Amino acid sequence: MASISLRAVEKTYGRGAGANKVIHGVNAEIADGEFIVIVGPSGCGKSTLLRMVAGLEEITGGEVAIGPRVVNKLEPAERDIAMVFQNYALYPHMSVYDNMAYGLKIAGKPKAEIEQRVQKAAKILELGALLDRKPRQLSGGQRQRVAMGRAIVRQPQVFLFDEPLSNLDAKLRAQTRLEIQKLHAELGVTSLFVTHDQVEAMTLAQRMIVMNGGRMEQIGTPEEVYARPATTFVASFIGSPPMNLLRGSALHEAFQVGGTHLPLPAAAPRSGDMILGLRPEHAHISPTASGWPLQVHLVEMLGAERLVHGTMGGGTGSSTFTVRIDSTDPAPKAGDTVYLQAAPHHLHWFDANTQQRVVSNSAP
Repeated sequence: MASISLRAVEKTYGRGAGANKVIHGVNAEIADGEFIVIVGPSGCGKSTLLRMVAGLEEITGGEVAIGPRVVNKLEPAERDIAMVFQNYALYPHMSVYDNMAYGLKIAGKPKAEIEQRVQKAAKILELGALLDRKPRQLSGGQRQRVAMGRAIVRQPQVFLFDEPLSNLDAKLRAQTRLEIQKLHAELGVTSLFVTHDQVEAMTLAQRMIVMNGGRMEQIGTPEEVYARPATTFVASFIGSPPMNLLRGSALHEAFQVGGTHLPLPAAAPRSGDMILGLRPEHAHISPTASGWPLQVHLVEMLGAERLVHGTMGGGTGSSTFTVRIDSTDPAPKAGDTVYLQAAPHHLHWFDANTQQRVVSNSAP
């Protein structure tokens, strides 16, 4: 096992005036045995960053180190990594056993060692009864477990997962997430896992890297990223439904949104143009006509909870807003006006120009 260091890592395609820079100076230190999830929307550079660690993409600038070695110039086979892809990449004419053993055979490992490693991986992933089958005889979830088994038998220093669950249905994704968690708990191998699914990121990561436009917006534990997003992008990307973001003007204990004055439970960190954030579960419908007025447009029933969607503020400056309530609570109707309240430590403040987090005196 080994740590991973990303030091001002950059990637540019092309040269001169037509050059396209897609990774902008990413810095991160990943500890030995840590499970890191790289998450972000399509095209944000997360897979490119992973492929640079793997050696499948050339590093334009900066350094990637695996353990004590800078691996910029090393071929993938020299980096002691194993990669699990989205499309399984299994040999269709080979059995499960042979797919898992193939890399070891090419490496010239003794037959007894190959047998021992394959059987151990098969036991971990519950593939023992499937070793004689061909990939076409397996479900999508079973094929992905074979792909993981092929990586396990390599006994690498680092596992790299490139959206390995994208081809699975929702139920299989949930099951496979649990298997990956158990696998990491048992093997403890340093892992980088790429996904665009923030639910996968939140459930799997010990720490997560949030990417946007080739830049690292934030790195931290899922709890840190959710509770204290560093930018409005992180606030709107992490969480379902995402954080409500209101653009307006702050003055002491009031916030003006589209001509509507919203009373604040505590003074804003500064006056002027700001963005105020509040997660749907942290807004509460007041039993009295006091607080932030929300014009209700739609109420969604989601089993144990309801989502109340509406707008806040008047005129061209109005903003959409969502509130999460318990399904046992009285639900408003479309067209109603309800009033919302929130505790001061649940308010998030961002600079209107830079989109960066502004620390509030009431923040936890």
